[in-house]
Amino acid sequence: MNTIDIYCVNTNTKKAYPLGVTLMEIKDDFNIKLKNPVIGALVNNKVKELSFVFVKTKKVEFIDYSHPDGLRLYVRSLFFILYAAVREVFPEVKLKMMHGISRGYYCELVGLNRPISESDIFAIKSEMLQLVELDIPFLKVGLPSAEAVEICRKQNLVFKARLIEQQGDLFSYLYFLGILANYFYGYMVPSTGYLKVFDLVPYYEGLLLRIPNPAKFSEVQPYTKLDKLFGVFQEHKDWAEILNVDNLANLNDSTLNGQSSDIIKISEALHEKKVAEIANVITERKKQVRIIMVAGPSASGKTTFSKRLMVQLAVNGLKPVMISLDDYFVDRDRTPKDIFGEYDFEAIEAIDIEFFNRQLLQLFNGETIELPRFDFTLGQRIPSGKSLQLGPNSILIVEGIHGMNPNLIPHIKTENTYKIFLSALTQISIDDQNHISTTDNRLIRRMIRDSKYRNYSAQDTIRRWPSVRAGEDKNIFPYQENADVMFNSAMVYELAVLKKYAEPLLKAVPESQPEFSESNRLLKFLSYIKPIDDLEIPPTSLIREFLGGSSFIY
Repeated sequence: MNTIDIYCVNTNTKKAYPLGVTLMEIKDDFNIKLKNPVIGALVNNKVKELSFVFVKTKKVEFIDYSHPDGLRLYVRSLFFILYAAVREVFPEVKLKMMHGISRGYYCELVGLNRPISESDIFAIKSEMLQLVELDIPFLKVGLPSAEAVEICRKQNLVFKARLIEQQGDLFSYLYFLGILANYFYGYMVPSTGYLKVFDLVPYYEGLLLRIPNPAKFSEVQPYTKLDKLFGVFQEHKDWAEILNVDNLANLNDSTLNGQSSDIIKISEALHEKKVAEIANVITERKKQVRIIMVAGPSASGKTTFSKRLMVQLAVNGLKPVMISLDDYFVDRDRTPKDIFGEYDFEAIEAIDIEFFNRQLLQLFNGETIELPRFDFTLGQRIPSGKSLQLGPNSILIVEGIHGMNPNLIPHIKTENTYKIFLSALTQISIDDQNHISTTDNRLIRRMIRDSKYRNYSAQDTIRRWPSVRAGEDKNIFPYQENADVMFNSAMVYELAVLKKYAEPLLKAVPESQPEFSESNRLLKFLSYIKPIDDLEIPPTSLIREFLGGSSFIY
């Protein structure tokens, strides 16, 4: 009998198995002990389903829901049973997965033509629970692409069918749940019986699919209403519909039809219009507002937004000056560390709050201050040699991640501040049942910027990303609703532009490294997007902060 060796990372052991053995068949033999049920594995640092068949010697790491790739396996599979349940309860209604929000996923029922009721949600959830109880397998089937397209069209999965056609492959994959087909651009758990923990609740005009808490799998994530954030999502949904690019199939069609120039121009104009509106509101309050706080997570475009806001405020007769909160970091030896042992620059304790507030009060008293500069190479704050004094009509803009945190400026009255929160809230979806993650959008931005300006590889950026995200969840997002206004820095066209810059960086991540799994996932996602050239992006565009070619000085 032909055998192969399989190395298990979880147990640090090696065993020989017959050729053709599956992950499902060996997981119990390796006696895997994880916090939650095993739902997949990394095989040579690539995500695989438990049905994966071995034909060569491989390295295996079994994963559960607490692993980022395990989380994606679980959530994709939940999407499928939600889709199936809606089809059963409301055959004429289309489920539209809009975006992630409040630690869950917001969905709408298109064609219901009335508000969603508690009884509607009860009926859908009951159908989902029945599917879980039946423990129906998710079957992955390879088909001629023409046949896959026809199946999708019969189920009214129009945009999915067009994406398959745009790929131009001879064969494509669909997943089947009974006779129902769909595809969620990634792997699934073995069967519906794995999906025991979830909830479904009313949320604004739609419903919120709640997912398990990685720290305690038996409980779903807590949620709250986020009025301002939800409002920004809805506003930008309207923008995407104006441009007719609310999904990748439509965006790709526009690119292939030579309409990308118009999409860039209109997107940039919408951005500029929003910045001007914010500047007008601030100008109307100029007698009260003395300081503008601009905050947001990593790679949200805070610096370029602040510079564009300065231009619009100057048009209105004000004299804006900008300082960066990054220059008020404590010295490296006083910087806190996170649970990963990395310097936690996202913690508010990394900022010298006392010194920052002292300088603010001096400025507002008409005094001249010497601005600091933080030298990241030395890990120290040093004099910049630049002085600053606020004059008549001056208004101060402070850019930094903690701008929404009330603990940052405890001595400044609320009426003297105006708070703006930025995030890259992706307006387009892959198709009706698959949203595009805002986090992925920011990761790709940061990866390109890190490579261009900080000499970091994609592997470096991916490795640091969990620490960055943990810091954001702890120190930034809890305060976002404190904003006076939210600004969505994402462009509907940007992923098509970022693609050509991101792909070479992602392809350089070695297969032998743990970050290969994430790079491989992002490459697969980008493969569905037709590229757009960046030549027509103006030099003042927010995207230039990441690509280069900006006319602003950073």
